[in-house]
Amino acid sequence: MSQEQPRREDNQEGIKYGDVFNVQGDLTNKKVAPVDAAMMQKAENAVLGKTQKGGAAAAMQSAATKNEKGGVVGHNDMSNVAADGGVSVTETDLSGRQVISESVGGQVVEQFSQKAPLNTMTPTSLVQDMGVGGGGAEITIGEALEATALTAGEKAVEWSDAAAIQAAEVRATGRTNIVPGGVAAAAQSAATLNARVTKDEDKTKLADILADATSKLPSDRAATRRDAEGVTGAEMRNDPNLTTHPGGVSASVAAAARLNQTNNN
Repeated sequence: MSQEQPRREDNQEGIKYGDVFNVQGDLTNKKVAPVDAAMMQKAENAVLGKTQKGGAAAAMQSAATKNEKGGVVGHNDMSNVAADGGVSVTETDLSGRQVISESVGGQVVEQFSQKAPLNTMTPTSLVQDMGVGGGGAEITIGEALEATALTAGEKAVEWSDAAAIQAAEVRATGRTNIVPGGVAAAAQSAATLNARVTKDEDKTKLADILADATSKLPSDRAATRRDAEGVTGAEMRNDPNLTTHPGGVSASVAAAARLNQTNNN
């Protein structure tokens, strides 16, 4: 029997995304599920350091709780849009303020701004400091992976990291399978070995895998918002707490995508 998260997609009444947020398409008629809300809460905690008052997570949690009490969803239910399209929280730096965008299934459900913290070395600033994407060139997925070696290089490789790296490699190369001897294969091997190692100092770190990521990719391309959402979703789905690592793989790809979008506007 499949061990995947249960998904209830019948036509029973309940609070749907269209009842809570200004969304379009299939998402409008999907019921807000408990696991969706938990994923958004974890994403907010990872990016913002807390659950945002009045944010998407709070609204989703309220709707999911009512749906569960009404019997239209189960406690472990996840909508297919969240499972397939991911749940993400991204930051964009604009003139001293951070614009926070919260998305479900690739659609922005909530957006707000706050004053940017001072003297922070974000993945975005590190990508800029590395000089990648210089001269008007767009920042590639491979370059974003290499930036992760600086933002989270001392982090031991886990399954969530390996999943995010694989998602990034697939998007960079356009292949459906991982590249033999590539960064994804190395990350999977490292995650497998690290699971058997007890001492942190003996574990393979992200810097060991990603320091020269571009040279291990047979092809590469500029990072986009959809790439960032896909990589974020892969990392969250494979994390036991359904969250992403600050400054990790998905954060660096998201930073590259934001810079590319800003430079193209």
